[in-house]
Amino acid sequence: MAKHFIAFLLSLTISFPIFSQGDTLKNVKNSYNITKSSTQIKIDGIVNLNEWSSNTIIDQLYNHNPTDSGFAKNKTEVRLTYDDEMLYILVKCYDEGERIVQSLQRDSDNAHWDSDSFTIALDPINEKQSGYIFGVNGGGAELEGSLLIEGSRTSYTETWDERWFSSVKQYDNHWLAEIGIPFTSLRYNKDNLVWGINFIRGDKNENYYYTWTQFPVNFNGIDVNYLGTLHWKEIPDVKRKTIFIKPYSTLSSFKDNLADNKSTVTNIDAGLDIKVGITKSLNADITFNPDFSNADVDQEITNITRFDISLPERREFFVENSDIFSNFGSYEVKPFFSRRIGLKDGENLPIIYGARVTGNITDNMRLGIMNVQTKSEGETDAQNYTVAAFNQKVFKRSQLKGLFINRQETGNENINDYNRNYGAEFTYISEKGNFNNNIKFHTTITNEGEKGNFYGIGGNYINRRLGTGWTLENIDKTYNAELGFVPRQNNFDALTNKTIKSGYFFVNPWVYYRFFPKKKDHILIRHRVRTWHNMYFNSNGDLNDRDNNFAYDFDFRNTSALTIWASNREVNLQFPTRFLGDEFTPLPVQNYNFWKGTIYYNSDVRKKFNFSTEISYGDFYNGTIVSLSATGKMRFGHWGNFNINYVYNKIDLPENYGKTDINLIKFNGLLSFTNKLFFNNTIQYNSQSTNFSMFSRLQWRYSPLSDIFLIYNQNNETNGFNLRNRSVILKVTYRFGV
Repeated sequence: MAKHFIAFLLSLTISFPIFSQGDTLKNVKNSYNITKSSTQIKIDGIVNLNEWSSNTIIDQLYNHNPTDSGFAKNKTEVRLTYDDEMLYILVKCYDEGERIVQSLQRDSDNAHWDSDSFTIALDPINEKQSGYIFGVNGGGAELEGSLLIEGSRTSYTETWDERWFSSVKQYDNHWLAEIGIPFTSLRYNKDNLVWGINFIRGDKNENYYYTWTQFPVNFNGIDVNYLGTLHWKEIPDVKRKTIFIKPYSTLSSFKDNLADNKSTVTNIDAGLDIKVGITKSLNADITFNPDFSNADVDQEITNITRFDISLPERREFFVENSDIFSNFGSYEVKPFFSRRIGLKDGENLPIIYGARVTGNITDNMRLGIMNVQTKSEGETDAQNYTVAAFNQKVFKRSQLKGLFINRQETGNENINDYNRNYGAEFTYISEKGNFNNNIKFHTTITNEGEKGNFYGIGGNYINRRLGTGWTLENIDKTYNAELGFVPRQNNFDALTNKTIKSGYFFVNPWVYYRFFPKKKDHILIRHRVRTWHNMYFNSNGDLNDRDNNFAYDFDFRNTSALTIWASNREVNLQFPTRFLGDEFTPLPVQNYNFWKGTIYYNSDVRKKFNFSTEISYGDFYNGTIVSLSATGKMRFGHWGNFNINYVYNKIDLPENYGKTDINLIKFNGLLSFTNKLFFNNTIQYNSQSTNFSMFSRLQWRYSPLSDIFLIYNQNNETNGFNLRNRSVILKVTYRFGV
């Protein structure tokens, strides 16, 4: 059965290129011939004609989103030049004097994309496999990130952090930004004289994004396949510092009321991060005794499913360049999930060191190798983790990828405990980028000789109006991805208190169709109908779980949005299950079929006060459920952002199967004193986890890539608000080159 299924997947994937050959790229790329500056450029936001007068002006951008036809209403002027140290960009964004600046917080999606902004997408390797973005909003908040290629789509992670400079000034009829990017902060081949580049302007009053190159709205503005070209006569061979050292020191006080002695412990600690430039496009990162106390706190969630829910990785060492390791599997199954390293049941396990090499070893191949060693902690033995991956470009845009993962128990010669994963994937990507299909095969083996496989296909086809996609996956019962995330594999039997592992087959087809009003002043910018289906089958072919969904989305010209959504779900419950607590009777094994309806609305995000709300009602197994989510956001200039979110679930099951009200309240407050000094506060109350938490972080970026943090964290029980633990941490980092 498995051999026939794999053969079918191979034939299906190989056949796709045959009928996709007509997918030729017709977009004509814009070009810019950059010349070296004859004068010194000063990054001060003030235009000096002697600095920029000899450089060619780009003065025409195209509409990109919400519509991709016509020229930008408001003019934008861009100039580029360079010297022996930096690439420089000057931009003037003309308007009518009214600008929206949500915040001055750096590396914030809200501060950047929901504000008037200017962004540079850059691919120095020019192979459409990776790249960078640099951007500023109209108030001067900076954002930098590395581009991620997932299938045929381009996204980014803002956790990539490098040294660069910017200055923003406001004027009556325009705002202006000067940007300087050191060549030492970029990975490139000096013999490659053609780079990919694009410029994206966010004009929030007009609710438009403009781009330098013109391409379909179904691709986002930073898409590497639609960059223009930056032509060099020569690129400076910079004498770069090859080693950057970033030591840190912390002074912390921690009180744990759940410990036996309930004492307060004060510690002074230190660690070191080192970045080594092996080549101009390949780096090594090494961390000793890393500290992640300044990472954002995990957001509390309400989980009324039968399975685990993954939380995003927030630790800097594991996020930077993480796509080379994590971009395997699918949204349902992840062979590698970095939160399995150094974390157990939400608690930190001490990491002795971490080492990573990532980057391009050729223009067409990216490589990543990571090794992490943890200490023993309580009953958990010390562990060594090795992850290696490569991404080879084949054909014009397609990818061949390989993954190896090894977890090895260390420190005890009498134990040979390990878990290994071997995986390979091939993704065909059409030249235009609107079609891709992936075939994957992963296998695991343990020290006891148990083997298991995970394999499947997944892809999508998207054009301006139509989008459709598919996923077919098989997960063996014996597939044991200890460093991955396979949420539906473990099933808990509430009567025997045992976790039972099972395999399953997953099918996920989806499709949508978008409509664009013809009138330019129409209240809607677009609307779409969509349907998606998640179907899970047991290994013997019987239905385990399926949900069918139908929704209609309305996107309004004033940035507000409305969604109406209906879903039907059928569950053949395999094991007696409790959702609401041990005091209730487990739901019996039987077939359940239930409906739910949902309405979601989000108001104009440009307003100083905006809100969103989601209300749903329907059946829930053999009972009913009412869910409400409401969020209110208030902005005071660019210095203050406050929002409060309330999530309520009322579940009413018959007899003694369970009745409960679950409340989740989250408050976030951000004070942006400058674009270098921020004060972030989060307060959360979760009745399901019976936890009340407070998190405050003051951050001052006093020098490039160097920060001072003051962090306060507290957790209380919700019943009686008895203190569980409290910590205060002062952390100082400083980066320098040698």
